[in-house]
Amino acid sequence: MSALLLAGFVGLGSASALAAESAPVTSGNDTATLVTDRDAVGPDQHLRVGLRLQLKPGWHTYWINPGDAGDTPTLDVTADGGATGKGGPIHWPVPVRISEGGLMSYAYVNKVTLPEDLVLKGSGGTTLHAHGEWLVCAQVCIPESGDFTLTLPASAQDAPEGAQAALFHKADAAMPVASPFAASVSADGVLTLSGKGLSAASVSQAWFLPQDGGVIDQVADQPLHVSDGQLTLGLKFLKSAHRDKPLVGVVVLKDAAGQESPLQIEARPVGGAAAASAPVQDASAQGQASGTDVPTGAGWLRVMLFAFVGGLILNLMPCVFPVLAMKALSLAKMGGAGRGAQLQSALFYTIGVMGAFAALGIVMIGLRLAGSAAGWGFQFQSPGFVVGVCWLLFLMGLNLLGVFEVSAGRLGQVQTGGGRSGDMMTGLLAVIVATPCTAPFMGVAIAGALGGPPVMGVLVFLAMGLGLAFPYILVAGVPGVASRMPKPGAWMGILKQVLAFPLFATCVWLLWVAAIQRGVTFVALTAGGVVLLGFAGWIYGVGQRRSMLEGGRGTVAFCRVVAALCVVICGAALAQGLRAAPAPVAAGTAEAGVEPFSETRLAELRAQGKPVFIDMTASWCITCMVNERVALDVPSVQDAFRSRGIVFLKGDWTNRNVAIAAFLKAHGRDGVPFYMYYAPHQDGVVLPQILTPGIVTSTIGK
Repeated sequence: MSALLLAGFVGLGSASALAAESAPVTSGNDTATLVTDRDAVGPDQHLRVGLRLQLKPGWHTYWINPGDAGDTPTLDVTADGGATGKGGPIHWPVPVRISEGGLMSYAYVNKVTLPEDLVLKGSGGTTLHAHGEWLVCAQVCIPESGDFTLTLPASAQDAPEGAQAALFHKADAAMPVASPFAASVSADGVLTLSGKGLSAASVSQAWFLPQDGGVIDQVADQPLHVSDGQLTLGLKFLKSAHRDKPLVGVVVLKDAAGQESPLQIEARPVGGAAAASAPVQDASAQGQASGTDVPTGAGWLRVMLFAFVGGLILNLMPCVFPVLAMKALSLAKMGGAGRGAQLQSALFYTIGVMGAFAALGIVMIGLRLAGSAAGWGFQFQSPGFVVGVCWLLFLMGLNLLGVFEVSAGRLGQVQTGGGRSGDMMTGLLAVIVATPCTAPFMGVAIAGALGGPPVMGVLVFLAMGLGLAFPYILVAGVPGVASRMPKPGAWMGILKQVLAFPLFATCVWLLWVAAIQRGVTFVALTAGGVVLLGFAGWIYGVGQRRSMLEGGRGTVAFCRVVAALCVVICGAALAQGLRAAPAPVAAGTAEAGVEPFSETRLAELRAQGKPVFIDMTASWCITCMVNERVALDVPSVQDAFRSRGIVFLKGDWTNRNVAIAAFLKAHGRDGVPFYMYYAPHQDGVVLPQILTPGIVTSTIGK
């Protein structure tokens, strides 16, 4: 009997010890459990829960800012039963720094508990359900996850600390504390702490851990200088960093005895010289930098010049050809027009172009200020926008073929000789179809526009618009140029019909983009809409012709109602298709020798000393597709890649991708195409946006 009682007491003790820890999720790299600081819950209990990771030797996981590579752990906890609640954000112990292969990681090794607070409402027992995700790395990086369940019994009053409370005390001891020192940071990266107690005797070493990535060069040295009452650390700002915002993170102070004191700081920005950091090398003959400081003074003139030249070059981009074809028709009509009409047409076309650029700039700057990673051509990441443009261009093609007519002054008019609104709408359309292209020089301009003051940013976008409209202004404004255009005649009707086919070709391209974004079912919906809109255009034209020949109001009204109903059906079908959201078809997943881009994979390859070529592309980017056909997917370049063992990483930005947007932003770009080559253990080299096989082979051969 004594033995049985003893065994029972031992069993109860074991159950109590394990009550605050879930069943483990085990892999070959670590063991993960959900732990709580109490073994039971009282009424309206404040509970601490945490993800406990026991890592095997050589493996690590990451802090809130993983550093130059890695991923932030997550833990979502909910409680149901007699007491309910939802866990808050993770509280982050101070990590260790791991510098390897020219990259810095902020990581946890061996054992770590990542705690968060859970405030329960109600009384009675509760069951915790948690889902955690974390990345573990050694020579390779492996994403892991786990689902945890933990049931805690009820207590009549606040439950005392349980068997796992020591884990939370240990985590608390590693937390940063609010800094007692005033903190500031200058524009050239000098972080200053001021206050009583700072001296060379009390601080022998110090380092700063930024809470957010993409702010400083995390692997760069941080020179320390300590005097009585003041400490400075030299940081190296990245070119894309917003230096007018507070710098948040942890400063770790280490004394002569090796005792570390982590301090949470928020350093206010103060005036200072601009940081002079070396830019990434650029193989572009245009001299475009990979990153761009926020310009000041005369620097804005350079940025606006780049914007103007970039807009000018957009006229040569394949994605603008359909609109230029329509402008060719209007130029032909101008051959017999008076000078006043020519200037008026050019003026309102320019207003349409620059107005559209200003609107697009305001949207992009607004999204950027709100924290969104919007980039050049971002609207083409919306399947609804892609389909809408496809349908619009198809209707415009039918208009050019004479299926129906749009009278002067109405929305959608494309014959710019017919009215001011037509000129403005053609300018608007030119901008819409131009945004999938990023002309040379535009990377610097867009980065400067998005990084600087909003007013200057809008002026930069207006300069792009002026560049796009400038050839038409030149033709209309220089005496004798327009007069040399062919005189209007019967040939213009045939030319008008011929110009419909570039629009139809663009529709085919947009159908392909929709297929990549949402799959074949969405393409079927888009193609069905094309047929229905074709019928709408035809019956609308029937009504127009009937009205001109017979003046039958009833028939004309019927035709217009049917046409409008077709348009409404298309809109409703598109909305339904977008809600259905079928799985997108990934572009390029079956390409031999091509790997999908990720920061983790890039860091892994660079740490291994392998050469890497990065191709940031999108299916809606015509320039990207042309570069692939003429410069990348050619035997000479492919042979060069294979012979040198170059790993090809492709980032597909067809659909919204935060990681790709962040990579582009870190290198001063807001659009594609973007190409970068990393030689073994070397800094990256940015290639031009217009490629040839010779440019690629000469860059990778250096």
